[in-house]
Amino acid sequence: MKRIFYIIFLLLFLGSCTSRTIYKKPENLIDKEQMIQIWTDIYIATAARSQKTIALEKDKNYMPMVLKNHKIDSVQFSESNIYYTSRIDEYEKMFEEVQKRLKELKEPYDPETELDSILRRNREQIDDYQ
Repeated sequence: MKRIFYIIFLLLFLGSCTSRTIYKKPENLIDKEQMIQIWTDIYIATAARSQKTIALEKDKNYMPMVLKNHKIDSVQFSESNIYYTSRIDEYEKMFEEVQKRLKELKEPYDPETELDSILRRNREQIDDYQ
């Protein structure tokens, strides 16, 4: 009898842990494309936080600059983010796009890419001489 009670309790507990809450759309919802751009900028700002500025400042918080640049406030961003997180499939697709954009932005600065282009150019020059 105790065993059945524990199993039922465990099932109820696990069932209550899963959240299927879908939040209603806020009035000032930020569209997906702009959210993708904001998150891209947030990742860049977070990475820049550990770098020293010209004035040798470190740990500068760039988040207010990101929000100001996109002409939104933190409440609007938070409400929109909560709305999109309740739709996890859409949210995952948005972050796949964020990753893609970050990779594209990083690519020109990747030392291996530069080295590969130099090697490719040298190989082309060698092929031209033959």
